[in-house]
Amino acid sequence: MQWTSAYSGPLSIMSGFVLLIALWALIVKVGQYPPFILPAPDVVLRKFISTLSEGTLIRHAWVTLSELLLGLLLGLTSAFLLGYLLGKNPRAERIIAPFIVASQSVPIVAVAPLLLIWFGSGLLSKVLVCALITFFPTLVNTIVGIRNVDTDLRDLMRSLRASRWQLFRLLDLPAAAPTIFGGLKLSVILSVVGAVVGEFVGADAGLGFLINLARGVLDTPLMFVAIISLIVLAQTLYMAVSALEAYYLRWQKNES
Repeated sequence: MQWTSAYSGPLSIMSGFVLLIALWALIVKVGQYPPFILPAPDVVLRKFISTLSEGTLIRHAWVTLSELLLGLLLGLTSAFLLGYLLGKNPRAERIIAPFIVASQSVPIVAVAPLLLIWFGSGLLSKVLVCALITFFPTLVNTIVGIRNVDTDLRDLMRSLRASRWQLFRLLDLPAAAPTIFGGLKLSVILSVVGAVVGEFVGADAGLGFLINLARGVLDTPLMFVAIISLIVLAQTLYMAVSALEAYYLRWQKNES
């Protein structure tokens, strides 16, 4: 039973991956598609090895990773701080919420060109795109998490003369953490989307730029390499947040 619980997840993922590759290869073989329409898995693999050995893939992946990590740092920090304040102050939320919702109603692909004009095609515009797209999920989940903190526990700690810092560290943050982590998981995925959108609008490096470059010369295998790299990047970030969540919320499992 322990072996099953420990290995069934990874085995299921690997089995699904193998089936996907087999189906992909079968579609290419049966359809007789040329590489610029749908390249076979072995063609994409050779392109991956060549771009990796040349350093091209690593260089562009590092640019995208830098953009989204800085964007996450800015977006998540500001979203958490504002979400905590609004969660504590419903009146302030009623005043500010319409402006936040209005800002999120505009698609990020419409905002990105403006940021490019205002801040140039350098790192800053990409970081801001990532920050904007990751801001809202974390903000909403933080507000909901703080609002759902048990008021009886808060009153009890106040009766024991707990300071604001103690209330935050010992009650608010642990109680709201499960909800906040839900927003973080969504935000890290969206950060990859934000980085690519920013690079599509204007960039000279990054995986999004690499996709645009490959599209211009009909190098479909290179596009597949960049897309798969983005998937791996997003999955790695998601797993990192999940591991952090499991570590931080381990006390819940101990209680259960």
